[in-house]
Amino acid sequence: MGIISYVKEEIAVIRERDPAIKSNMEVFLYPTFHAILKYRLAHKLYQRKHYFWARWISQRTARKTGIEIHPGATIGKGLFIDHGTGVVIGETAILGDNVTLYQGVTLGGTGKEHGKRHPTLEDNVMVSAGAKILGSFTIGENSKVGAGSVVLQPVPPNCTVVGVPGRIVKKDNVRIPRTDLDQVDLPDPVLDAISELREENNKLREELEILKKEIKGGNVQ
Repeated sequence: MGIISYVKEEIAVIRERDPAIKSNMEVFLYPTFHAILKYRLAHKLYQRKHYFWARWISQRTARKTGIEIHPGATIGKGLFIDHGTGVVIGETAILGDNVTLYQGVTLGGTGKEHGKRHPTLEDNVMVSAGAKILGSFTIGENSKVGAGSVVLQPVPPNCTVVGVPGRIVKKDNVRIPRTDLDQVDLPDPVLDAISELREENNKLREELEILKKEIKGGNVQ
């Protein structure tokens, strides 16, 4: 794709997904525009095994834009990174077409894998601010990851994932019934764990009181 075609495509993508843009010229002010443009160049160098120069471009771009895209990542058409500060895309990450990432998103590894270490995001996936997707697995097409979520397992297509660790709360736009939803219908694993500990503590207290009464009554053998 030539530079003019790329610019036209980016204008269309940003116009579609960011209501803040008011003119086509503003696309040149967007960090995502510069980060993806430099990624395309670095990726070509990486494919030709010019690893040093590929990383040199990507690291300079990361310092300037706050968006770190490893040149080894495979990225389809129509990627949009909104704001972008703190976004990290790992070396073996694969992104399909029309993926949207918000600030603070990490597509990383767990440090345990070899070879394919980073996630695959299929077409039309949206990852909200601060979310972390860690490991070599797939987020299915048309899925959404909620802000601040930490996803450690595969997600089927057409799902909504929230929480730490990430849990599926919608599939095919239908809410999945759960008993562990908080007041805003989002899983809260920390609160759930605290509630379980309180219940266990209360049961232990009750059993201890019963045992004390039995000892005083001489009923314990």
